[in-house]
Amino acid sequence: MARWIFLLFAASFSIGALAQAYPAKPVKIIVPAQPGGGLDLVGRTVADQLGRSLGQSVVVENLSGGGGIIATQTVARAAPDGYTLMVGYVATHGTNPAVRKVPYDAVRDFTPITMIGGTRNILVVHPSLLVADLKGFVDYVKKNAATLTYASGGMGTLNHLAMEQLKGDAGFDIPVAHYRGIGPAINDLRGGQTQMMMPGLAAALPHIRNGRMRPLAVTGLARHPLLPEVPTFEESGFKGYDAVQWYGIVGPARLPAEITRRLHAEISKALATPALQQRLASEAIDPMPMSPEQFGKFIQAEIARWGALARERKILLDD
Repeated sequence: MARWIFLLFAASFSIGALAQAYPAKPVKIIVPAQPGGGLDLVGRTVADQLGRSLGQSVVVENLSGGGGIIATQTVARAAPDGYTLMVGYVATHGTNPAVRKVPYDAVRDFTPITMIGGTRNILVVHPSLLVADLKGFVDYVKKNAATLTYASGGMGTLNHLAMEQLKGDAGFDIPVAHYRGIGPAINDLRGGQTQMMMPGLAAALPHIRNGRMRPLAVTGLARHPLLPEVPTFEESGFKGYDAVQWYGIVGPARLPAEITRRLHAEISKALATPALQQRLASEAIDPMPMSPEQFGKFIQAEIARWGALARERKILLDD
């Protein structure tokens, strides 16, 4: 009995000592995308602020490929010591596990640390469509479905699923043109090859401001301050449209609780500063504060939500 008590004490002491000494070397944040864009911005912004608060170097490693699978597998297999973290986001920990078989478990293989924030989705149309609001849009699409196409940034992406949600709720059916990324999809919408899509607000905003896209409705429970004239889907008669392109920080499973709490506390303090909020706002990212436990439940709810929609709309990609 005395031996077991000693071992238990020793284990508790070693975990506490690890957390107290952490970090004793540079911390790495893996971004599952190439440099540039919202994912990279989040990773580098968090790395910069976290490095200052921890008094240790925090470096970013861009690891793209496989729709985030290479990065997620790398982090899932890393030692749970707090030195390998990742920007987990709606694709890696939401839509991908919901619509396709992935070689990782988005819940069991990771430790949720903190939510950063999210970018709303917005329904936009080519200016040639003579519609001014969501009701007029639905009426127009039902009458002209044979001549219309909507664009997506890829099968199973959030902008694809959000548009499929609208198709089901509004009762219209038009084909989708899938592109390899949101950039090419936006280019063809601007050129008139497709007529509508539901991208993230950050990606759409420049094109809305220069008149190349007309916004009709935005996700969320309140109008967005950057586009106060655009109503929400709920205002327009469609409930359940609160999807966002969200970003958070996760680590490997079994990350010590003391390290998880410290990382969460330091990142949360940084997120509360006006400077960091302003930087995220430049990408239309709204803060979404959550505890690690709340973030974990949020991830599970996202997978369940998009999985149900994917089954309903028959867009399970590995069937």
